[in-house]
Amino acid sequence: MAVEVRVPAILQSVVGGQKVLRVEGRTVGEILDRLDQEFPGVKKLLLDEDGQVRRHINIYLNDEDIRFLQRLETPARDGDIISILPALAGGGIHALR
Repeated sequence: MAVEVRVPAILQSVVGGQKVLRVEGRTVGEILDRLDQEFPGVKKLLLDEDGQVRRHINIYLNDEDIRFLQRLETPARDGDIISILPALAGGGIHALR
């Protein structure tokens, strides 16, 4: 079963410039493992030393944050979409001055 993985611009250089990848796996964690097999180093950018999603990275399965599902154990089905998004930091109105 393959899912579509949408890659943010900041990670596209690691995956050969691709914006969208088709990856097989039964869970989000398994999909990240397979992605790392094909593009070594991807997981290190996404997961911390404890194997959890880094605080500044958000991973969505069909528009739902996996942190509120089953995290890396979240099941994935054929045709699902995984979006990887780096958190955006912003400022208040002072940042506009």
